[in-house]
Amino acid sequence: MILYLGFDDTDDKDAPMGTGRLVREFIYSLPDEYQAIGVVRHQLPRLDAIPYTSNNSSACAIIEMRDVDGLDVLRNLAVKHLQTCCAPGSDPGLCIAPRDAVDGSLIEFGQTVTGRRVTQQDAVNQAKNIELYGLGGTNDGIIGACAAVGLTKFGWCGRFIEFGALRKLGSSPLVRNLNEAGIQVVSVDRDPLVPQASDRVVNASWLRPSLWAGKPVLQVRGVEPGVWETAHTKRKKQHGAKPDKAVRTPCTAE
Repeated sequence: MILYLGFDDTDDKDAPMGTGRLVREFIYSLPDEYQAIGVVRHQLPRLDAIPYTSNNSSACAIIEMRDVDGLDVLRNLAVKHLQTCCAPGSDPGLCIAPRDAVDGSLIEFGQTVTGRRVTQQDAVNQAKNIELYGLGGTNDGIIGACAAVGLTKFGWCGRFIEFGALRKLGSSPLVRNLNEAGIQVVSVDRDPLVPQASDRVVNASWLRPSLWAGKPVLQVRGVEPGVWETAHTKRKKQHGAKPDKAVRTPCTAE
C-alpha cells in the first residue's frame, strides 16, 4: 500500500529546521517495514492574509507500507515526531491518506489552496475518507497538510526534496546516472533537445526534480553540446510575519 503523509506549519522564525527537513528526518527514522519513496515539497501562496514562516510550503512523504496493519504504528510515529520536533510557535497539521483514497475533490482542494486563502473548515470538509489532525497552536497546518496530499496525487506540482539516491549523485552527474536513479531529465529551453545518456549536468549540487506526471523530472537548460545545468537553483530563506505561540520543545538540527 502506498500512503501519502502531508505535513505543514511545523516551524517558526527561530526553528532549527523547516518543514521539509522535519519530514526528511521523519522518513530517515522509519522502521524497515516502511519504505520511503520520497518527499515532495509544495508551494503555497505568499499572501498577506496568510501567516507563514519563510516561503509558505508544505511537504508530503510518500511511503510504501508492506503490512496494512502497520498504519496505526506509522500514524503514532508521525504524531510523536511532530509533537517532539515542531517549533514553539507552530500550528502543525498532519494528513494521512492511502493513495487510492485521494479523489478528485481532494486534488481540486489542493489546487485551490495554491491560489487563494481557504479555511480550516474547508480542509475538514475534504477529510471524509482520509485522516486529518491538528496537533497544536491554531491547527492551521491542517490546510497545507491536506493540500500537500491532494497536490501529490495530482502529480503536476511541487518538487522532490528526497528521492532514492537523489542526495548522493554529486554535483555533476551524467544523465545516465540520473535516469538510473529514477529521475527523468528534460530540457526546458525554447528549442529543446533531448539530453543524451552520456551528457553531463553541471552545477548540480542542489538537485530538486519537479513532480511531473507523477514522477521526478529534472528540468535543465543547455550550456553547450553535451552539457546541461539545472533550470532552478536554491534561493535564500525569507521569513514572513507570524505571531509567537505556546512553547514546545523543538528538535535540534544536525
